[in-house]
Amino acid sequence: MDLLLILKAIILGFVEGLTEFAPVSSTGHMIIVDDMWLQSKEFLGKYGANSFKVVIQLGSILAVVVTFKDRFIDLLGMGRIKTKLSGQQQGGRLKLSQVIVGLIPAGVFGVLFEDYIDEHLFSTETVLIGLVIGAVFMIIADRMRPKASKVESVDQITYKQALTIGFIQCLSLWPGFSRSGSTISGGVLIGLSHRAAADFTFIMAVPIMAGASFISLLKNWQYMTMDALPFFIAGFISAFIFALISIRFFLKLINRIKLVPFAIYRIVLALLIFVIYF
Repeated sequence: MDLLLILKAIILGFVEGLTEFAPVSSTGHMIIVDDMWLQSKEFLGKYGANSFKVVIQLGSILAVVVTFKDRFIDLLGMGRIKTKLSGQQQGGRLKLSQVIVGLIPAGVFGVLFEDYIDEHLFSTETVLIGLVIGAVFMIIADRMRPKASKVESVDQITYKQALTIGFIQCLSLWPGFSRSGSTISGGVLIGLSHRAAADFTFIMAVPIMAGASFISLLKNWQYMTMDALPFFIAGFISAFIFALISIRFFLKLINRIKLVPFAIYRIVLALLIFVIYF
């Protein structure tokens, strides 16, 4: 595999890491960048390229685990958490069972419709639809959110709120809608602060992204050839590094600027891509 292909993998990893946790759709950005410029399908094949887009998310997952290591240690019952993710803890701590409740809806729908999504929704056209509709949903969330947030810390989330966010997360199965965009918007609509909603989104992202990557690896193992392996490794490392940077930046930013600026970016991007692509 030549250096140009490695560079393409690094660029896709950069796009994944930089956009995975901002509410702008990392999958959508990767599909657009790949379809319009990099064309990884030419040397990986359609399903190999789709698998790559899922597998390099493992780099972003690792970045979340590193950033929130104390939180995950606490969730697994291996120690008391030393640092709070947001606000003041009131009424206990976030429980692993609450995270699982939030994961169930998207997990079930993801397994049921994975083949359909891979076959029909990984395209620039569908991403443009997801970008615009997701942006509208984010604007609605910011405009209709309760004036005073009832939940300032992720530790105050109830099981009902976790399940509600889980159902709203199902919207992100449409490429371009954005996992963090849907869950943060949903959390804000039901009374969470932007930071608490973001924290819960990041925590839920680890098992659901890891599960999606694992399933994709099992189904597309034949594409992980020795020739393609450097491409996957380069993308993984790139995604990890840039996700590590973007997570810390985003968490400092989200409570200050809210969701509307990200929604505007999505609409502008969709219009720009529409003009260029069509």
